[in-house]
Amino acid sequence: MTKCATIVEKAIANFLRALRERNASPHTIKAYTTDLAQFAEYVGPQPWRDIDHVLIRGYLSHLYERGLSKTSVARALAALRSLYKWLAQEGEVEQNPAALVATPKLPKKLPRVPTVEEVNIVLDSAMPECSAFAERDQVILELLYGCGIRNSELIGINLDDIRWSQEVVLVRGKGRKERYVPFGDSAKAAVQTYLPARQRVLGETKRTTERALLINLRGARLTTRSVGRIVKQIAVARGLSPDVHPHTLRHAFGTHMLEEGADLRAIQEMLGHERLSTTQRYTQLTVKHVMDVYDRTHPHAKKATSN
Repeated sequence: MTKCATIVEKAIANFLRALRERNASPHTIKAYTTDLAQFAEYVGPQPWRDIDHVLIRGYLSHLYERGLSKTSVARALAALRSLYKWLAQEGEVEQNPAALVATPKLPKKLPRVPTVEEVNIVLDSAMPECSAFAERDQVILELLYGCGIRNSELIGINLDDIRWSQEVVLVRGKGRKERYVPFGDSAKAAVQTYLPARQRVLGETKRTTERALLINLRGARLTTRSVGRIVKQIAVARGLSPDVHPHTLRHAFGTHMLEEGADLRAIQEMLGHERLSTTQRYTQLTVKHVMDVYDRTHPHAKKATSN
């Protein structure tokens, strides 16, 4: 006999449905589904009026006891806050008790960004043996670093999204927001070299109507997971850290542009950030890089550290 869904479970199902209708990111929906299902299990059949900030704090303590990290607990709280915000809009609740619960303090770790020289080694070297489709893999690297786009944006590019005469590509960002991103001569050359190889694969697999720019060897659109694996394999083969992933190249794009004097607003536009504060994180990365260079190279700094 199937158990009846609780009030909380029904509300969560409706909330997730609303997110899908608003074209929320699949990653967001997947994370919210997991986090909110755990919350529903914890509170059981209790009505919303009995769920207060004390109970929510108890829920977060329960997550810590299960061995979850501060990052995971913070994500679970963020999912709850989003749920309550939606419930308020729907008139289901009057207050948001999750807003009264402090977010776990996370360590402020800045991602390690490869230097311009390190990225150039990856881009300019011949493809390693681990590359199963060298022409395509070169395009992946060139577009991730050359355009600063997200992995999900990369795989969403179709052939007709490339505007050759204007040297821009149409990308679809978070919330289906579209923007045009310029691409340079290196990316353009890589795509032009790849297209005949792409056509050959499509002919062999009889999938000649495929619109995706980036395909696998079966002629289907490439997935974000495959892109992540390809980037990591090539980066490691070229001597970079094993923690390199597609977003690392996006960070490198923003950081290197800023180091070369690009306007922060222009970088924000190219990266598709809604808030300038998100883009300003790259300033932190650049300042850290400058301090590292200073500590390593300034004569007085070197003298002071050697004593």
